[in-house]
Amino acid sequence: MKVEIFSDVVCPWCYIGHARFAKAAERFRAKGGTIDVTMRPYQLNPDAPVEGEPLIPALERKFGPNARQMVQRVTDAASGEGLAMDYDHAVNANTFEAHRLIEVATRQGRGKEMTERLFRAYFSEGLNVADADVLAKLAAEVGVEAGVDDGGEGAEQVREQLGRARALGISGVPLFLFEGKYAVSGAQPEEAFAAAIDEVAELTGQTPITQLAAPADGCDDDGYCAV
Repeated sequence: MKVEIFSDVVCPWCYIGHARFAKAAERFRAKGGTIDVTMRPYQLNPDAPVEGEPLIPALERKFGPNARQMVQRVTDAASGEGLAMDYDHAVNANTFEAHRLIEVATRQGRGKEMTERLFRAYFSEGLNVADADVLAKLAAEVGVEAGVDDGGEGAEQVREQLGRARALGISGVPLFLFEGKYAVSGAQPEEAFAAAIDEVAELTGQTPITQLAAPADGCDDDGYCAV
C-alpha cells in the first residue's frame, strides 16, 4: 500500500498525526501488510523568514490573545502521544530547505527518519530549520548525505510537489493520500487511521492473510526448506 503524507515540519498537528499514523501502520504491518510511506511537502507559511524569529510573538500577531490557549491545547495533545513541544523556544522560519532535505533523504531511504528529526528539532529543541548549518548537522545525525546549502538537489521536486498539493486542492495538513486517490485529513486518532488503512486494503485487494497458527516447517520462494 502506498501512502503519501503531505505535511509541514512546523505544523504541530502534522507531528501528532505522523506519530498516530505510524502506530496504526505498524499494526497493519504486524498483520502481514506492507505500507510504503512517502513524505510530501506543504508550506503553511511560504513567506516565513529564513533568519527565523521567536514563534510565540508570531502566533500572537496572527491569532491574538487566543494564541496561548491554542498552544496549550496542541501541547497537551502532543504530550498524550509522548511528544514534547517547547513553544517558548520554538523558532518561526521558512521550511523550503527543510523539505528539500527530506526529499534528498527520501532518495536515500531515510525520509521518515529525517522528517521525525526535523519535527523534534523544531518543536523540542528550538532550532531554526531554515538555517543551513542546522540542517547539515541534522542530516549528519540521520546519516543523510546532503549539500543542504547549495539550493540544488531536490529543489525542483519540492516545487513540483508543492504545485501538486495545490492542484489536488489541499488547503490544510496533515493529509494522508492512499494509493493516490483515498484521502484522510488531519491528525486522526490511531484507531481512525487503522480503520482507514484496513478499508483501503480491502478496496484495493491488499488485505493481509490472517495467520491462524504460528508458522511451522516449510519451504520458501528461494528454494530453502526446513529439514
